[in-house]
Amino acid sequence: MGILLYRKHVITKQPYIPQLIRYFEAAGIIPLPIFINGVEGHVAVRDWMTTTDETARRKQGNIETLSLSPDAVEVDAIVSTIGFPLVGGPAGSMEAGRQVEVAKKILAAKNVPYFVSAPLLIQDIYSWTRQGIGGLQSVVLYALPELDGAIDPIPLGGLVGEDIYLVPDRLKRLTSRINNWVKLRQTPPSQRKIAIILYGFPPGYGAAGTAALLNVPKSLLNFLQKLKAQGYTVGDLPADGEELIRMVKEADETTSAVNTVNVKTLEKWLGYLLKSRIEKQWKSLTGTGIKTDGDEFQIGGIQLGNIWIGLQPPLGISGDPMRLMFDRDLTPHPQYAAFYKWLQNHFQADAVVHFGMHGTVEWLPGSPLGNTGYSWSDILLGSLPNLYIYAANNPSESMLAKRRGYGVIISHNVPPYGRAGLYKELMALRDLIAEYREDSDKNYLLKEAICQKILDSGLEADCPFDDARKLGIAFSFENVGLFSADAFNRYLVKLYEYLQVVESRLFSSGLHVLGEPPNSEEMVAYLEAYFGDNLSQEQVREIVFEENEPQRRRGRREEEKEGFGGVFEDGLLVRDLLLQTTDELTNLLRGLNGEYILPAPGGDLLRDGPGVLPTGRNIHALDPYRMPSPAAFERGREIARKILDKHVAEQGSYPETVAVMLWGLDAIKTRGESIGILLELVGAEPLKEGTGRIVRYELKPLVDVGHPRIDVLGNLSGIFRDSFVNIIELLDDLFVRAAAADEPESENFIRKHALILQAQGVKNCAARLFSNPAGDFGSLVNDRVVDGSWDSGDELGKTWESRNVFSYGRQDKGEARPEVLTQLLKGCDRIVQEIDSVEYGLTDIQEYYANTGGLKKAAEKQRGKKVNTSFVESFSKDTNPRNLEDLLRLEYRTKLLNPKWAKAMANQGSGGAYEISQRMTALIGWGGTADFTDSWVYNQAADTYALDQEMAQKLREANPEAFRNIVGRMLEANGRGFWRPDADKLQKLRDLYELTDEKLEGVTV
Repeated sequence: MGILLYRKHVITKQPYIPQLIRYFEAAGIIPLPIFINGVEGHVAVRDWMTTTDETARRKQGNIETLSLSPDAVEVDAIVSTIGFPLVGGPAGSMEAGRQVEVAKKILAAKNVPYFVSAPLLIQDIYSWTRQGIGGLQSVVLYALPELDGAIDPIPLGGLVGEDIYLVPDRLKRLTSRINNWVKLRQTPPSQRKIAIILYGFPPGYGAAGTAALLNVPKSLLNFLQKLKAQGYTVGDLPADGEELIRMVKEADETTSAVNTVNVKTLEKWLGYLLKSRIEKQWKSLTGTGIKTDGDEFQIGGIQLGNIWIGLQPPLGISGDPMRLMFDRDLTPHPQYAAFYKWLQNHFQADAVVHFGMHGTVEWLPGSPLGNTGYSWSDILLGSLPNLYIYAANNPSESMLAKRRGYGVIISHNVPPYGRAGLYKELMALRDLIAEYREDSDKNYLLKEAICQKILDSGLEADCPFDDARKLGIAFSFENVGLFSADAFNRYLVKLYEYLQVVESRLFSSGLHVLGEPPNSEEMVAYLEAYFGDNLSQEQVREIVFEENEPQRRRGRREEEKEGFGGVFEDGLLVRDLLLQTTDELTNLLRGLNGEYILPAPGGDLLRDGPGVLPTGRNIHALDPYRMPSPAAFERGREIARKILDKHVAEQGSYPETVAVMLWGLDAIKTRGESIGILLELVGAEPLKEGTGRIVRYELKPLVDVGHPRIDVLGNLSGIFRDSFVNIIELLDDLFVRAAAADEPESENFIRKHALILQAQGVKNCAARLFSNPAGDFGSLVNDRVVDGSWDSGDELGKTWESRNVFSYGRQDKGEARPEVLTQLLKGCDRIVQEIDSVEYGLTDIQEYYANTGGLKKAAEKQRGKKVNTSFVESFSKDTNPRNLEDLLRLEYRTKLLNPKWAKAMANQGSGGAYEISQRMTALIGWGGTADFTDSWVYNQAADTYALDQEMAQKLREANPEAFRNIVGRMLEANGRGFWRPDADKLQKLRDLYELTDEKLEGVTV
């Protein structure tokens, strides 16, 4: 085992170094300690360590390292106790990213696991175990080593006063994980036991065997077939992936599971302390009713040879499913603990594969960052090597899987993009407008038909006839007659342009199959989306179908591909990288061999280009000390100014308080645009030191700001809160200085509001950054919507408020500050948020209505009037903010109600049906939080998914639980007064629901 250690700690005789080495020896590991000053770590790895892989390649003439010493020692793994990047070390740490390619080349040549586990040298043990690892320490131990592909980051100890102490239990965890990774490599594939974990959350809604953006049935079958071909002992496989999922689901639901864990066995596995913690939470180990039969916990799943496949247990009980999420006083329920302990101790898996985005074990109660022996993710994953399949466009949540769940990420591609096009009424309307405008005098009879189509499709809401709206006149054919022909013609031009926006809008088409490269048509879709208007359809097809003849390609390069604007080679590069999607399965199998998995940044093809390809990589985020990047800061400033201009145009004055949603995912993918928005509102800019690291957000003089300092309610997602502690502290410091600035209150609303709070005796009146309780995630608004356990939107607003009253900054680490939050909500004039991907917009996932919608409802309750919400789609070049309602309508037209999208999803089997079902739940969520109740959305959804016989049958057969939810949400919308369908339509929906429910309950119909 190659171990990099600090030379200066040997010279200063720090006792932890000999102790560390003895722990390795006690675990049966032969250490090769190498003491370095800080910058030469990569030289030691490159020249003094070799591996069986490297030796074999060198014998074949493949010599990657010319400087390898003839005395180099063969190692099975490499551990750095330094932290920082491998190349540059502490001295070059602020040049993060520049030397990553060198590090990747060195580590790939060795092709063994690379661990970065270190004692905390700039944080004490007490603060780590109480609050988690934060600030610069988190960058040193997590963010920077992840750029090199480091895995299993375990803090080994930390400061107590001036001295470095080790925590024995953390060293045992590291050495046992290292031993298991090495054992995995040394065990022949035919003898390896692999556990595959599928997801099924929330239970009862058709989620079993689904994952975000991934076709799990097909992907799983592909994976198992590959394992078989590689010599793994895999039993008989069904011909169809859906059949495989059905078998797993059946095994999970049976009351006579093949595998069980007796309560006495679980007590022995847990030990007294953990058993007591669970009993304190759940009263008794066997009394929860969750997959428990008497004294036996059921472990549902199927075994195919040495491969075991099971559904991850639900987190909690129905009606309160997510209450467990990551609150350090809570524990998983006993059967959840039994499930993972059974994998460790009974099945004795050599490795576990978490199959898709995303599971729950890494979100369990425990330290927010830096697992301790009390963190449930650490307890339950134990020393199991964990390979985690994750969408490449989600570097924020995958960080949790990596840091808290010890996941080696194998990224997968997003599904192909599609263009919405026009359909049904929209297509008919476009044709009518075109014909009418050819000769409006001659074709005046079309005017009534045009008006009727606008009303039928609800388009007047998206694209209002402003002349009538200004006068408060409703849109109708008769009322349009009150206005001049010229006014109506101008409106039709506006409407036609809007239809073009709808037609050209992108969406995610279907689901991705792991390891399957795009076929020709899918490749065309990817390239058309990536290049946009830069290339014609013909040019894209020429790139896709380009023959791989070097001579011809060279000739094209010399001609610079006339008409391609110099992007022909770019097109070939993106195409070839997309064809490498096969790496997803290749690297998953390499991971199961205990090999080194290359790292890569997570992100979007549309914004980040080929830098995020190929997939099948161990994805990472970015250096948080460089946020916002210069480009993100400038773009954020532009967005903020447009939002202020829009507000002044609408309201006649500047907003006093703006809520800015600070989410981890968009911050990572845009390199900090949302922070740029906030800084412009406050009138500040980043201040850098010589290395380029941002050390402060500096207030600009008012005269240079160009508008008053706007007060900000910064709402932090849990991932932003835990991943960007340094940014939170810099922002908090900015608000403290802004509140104390000697400036007129009319020009500094932060000061104005802080003085009001100060007069009331409120503590920390400059607190502006609010989130969920420390170590906890989610507003719980979505849980209430999923369960239907709410009566009014105000209740949802209250739920959001009670979960987001906790303040963060240099002083506050999750203190409740209700007076400050209430004041900010009362003055909240607008909410601002970025949407970071085509794949997940407002209508696709629950987080938007649960957080942004919840905040909106809470602010409206406090203010007593409507609060506008502005969204910017950061994946496009357009920085113009859109209003919430406008964007919801645009998304519903282009996705949920679009036959192209519906067909693409329905063709994905059980996973596609579940995706449709989720969006119907989100529609209810927007009704509750934003009062969005446009009846045309419900009418068209009912016609598309429930009342179209062929579609309904397809969805019901693929996933009856999901179909029941689709129809159930339509009935719920009627019950809540969101939608008033005619009696016949309502009855048909009720009949459909009863029929599906009876079939699910096993009643013979």
